Amino acid sequence: MFNNEMLKKVYKGTTTVGIVGKDFVVLGADKRVSSGTYIFHKQGKKIHAIDHHVATTMAGVVADAQSLVEQLRIEAAFYRLTNERPMPVQAVATLASILLFQMRPILIAHMLIGGVDGKGAQLYSIDWLGTVTREKYTASGSGSPYAVTLLENEYSENISREEAIRLAVKAVNAAMRRDPGSGEGIDVAVIDKNGVKELDKREITEILKMRVS
Repeated sequence: MFNNEMLKKVYKGTTTVGIVGKDFVVLGADKRVSSGTYIFHKQGKKIHAIDHHVATTMAGVVADAQSLVEQLRIEAAFYRLTNERPMPVQAVATLASILLFQMRPILIAHMLIGGVDGKGAQLYSIDWLGTVTREKYTASGSGSPYAVTLLENEYSENISREEAIRLAVKAVNAAMRRDPGSGEGIDVAVIDKNGVKELDKREITEILKMRVS
């Protein structure tokens, strides 16, 4: 039987954040893949595009999260093909919720799903039980208490794209400095009407040089 002690081990590492602006969503994540005190990988990818207009972060068991991302990609592609339009962002989040609920406790993952469609920019948090909440900003993983403190203090409804990117980097960086399960580097992606765009390493380095921490 799955218990709280097992869940604590599953969620030992990772920091991911999501921020919603007027017409965009920013997702951020660290790169450390760990289990307890052991670091499996120093360049783990935790932000993934599901379709051209929607992306997700992942925390939890890596294999479970990757499997869920692939299922969402397949369903989103099928929806686009059969309906000749992209799957609504809320529908992607709902589908992730259903899959997690049906497979609990086999699939152990926490996802932030962000995207832009005809209803605007949206961000959803889906926990390992399938609970869905719509957010303006949020964080997941073991470093989330450190990240969300910055998000709460500095987020505003009219935040600009540049401010949101800097805040995402700042929040993940703060978690990396305080949470042993997070580290190695930062990935950031911006989703808007033009699609999903990941920032390159140089852009993130320049932001860090601005002493965002």
